[in-house]
Amino acid sequence: MTDVLHLVREDGVLEVTLDRPKANAIDLATSRAMGQVFADFRDDPDLRVAIVRTAGEKFFCAGWDLKAAADGDAVDGDYGVGGFGGLQELPDLNKPVIAAVHGLAMGGGFELALSCDLVYASESTQFGLPEINAGTLADAATIKLPKRMPYHVAMELLLTGRWMGAAEAARWGVVNEVLADDEAVRARAWETARLLASGPPLVFAAIKETARVAESLRFQEAMDLVTTSSLPTVETLYSSEDGLEGFKAFAEKRKPVWKGR
Repeated sequence: MTDVLHLVREDGVLEVTLDRPKANAIDLATSRAMGQVFADFRDDPDLRVAIVRTAGEKFFCAGWDLKAAADGDAVDGDYGVGGFGGLQELPDLNKPVIAAVHGLAMGGGFELALSCDLVYASESTQFGLPEINAGTLADAATIKLPKRMPYHVAMELLLTGRWMGAAEAARWGVVNEVLADDEAVRARAWETARLLASGPPLVFAAIKETARVAESLRFQEAMDLVTTSSLPTVETLYSSEDGLEGFKAFAEKRKPVWKGR
């Protein structure tokens, strides 16, 4: 799938670019390949942050490849280890992932962005969930979107299929920052990725696991898991070299050196 997925690896950062003209739609084979790339990223101790972007000007991602479906790709087929797009169901992904969005992010393309931890978008970006017009369900978005923005606004998007511009998405907190164009979005994503790559990876892992587990728990239940070090990433952090490094660096008035162990 090297003609579809372009990878750039630099100083702990992995940039993944989906390139499937004309709409960057995702079929089963592409989804499986993306899942393998992100699983490899998850399991590589030298990689700390991923950037997800796509090639082309008009489409970030049109979601599910309807032409492939017409040719026999089953909607309930094997999407690979990470589910659709390789990210939204990937287990134990405890590293930051940044979406660099430009163009139309529709259906599964919108869901791909929602699967990331940070989202940067260009001024011309449009988000949409047109599944309602095809008589089907935007499943991941229906689960995630009402938790990411006001319920009534999320339901309007899901029930009407209308488009939401980048500025509105930022206003509701779905997008972190709106930038001028694709080039500016990519530069901002790399700037943030380099910052995160220099940070404490064990802390990031604990943050991601805690946030993920807490989604289905009451506050005190989640707190008890953290304070008793019952979550694997929290237990690892509190018994690690990095767990002491921050305190030592503060006491010695120097920058911490994070080793990820």
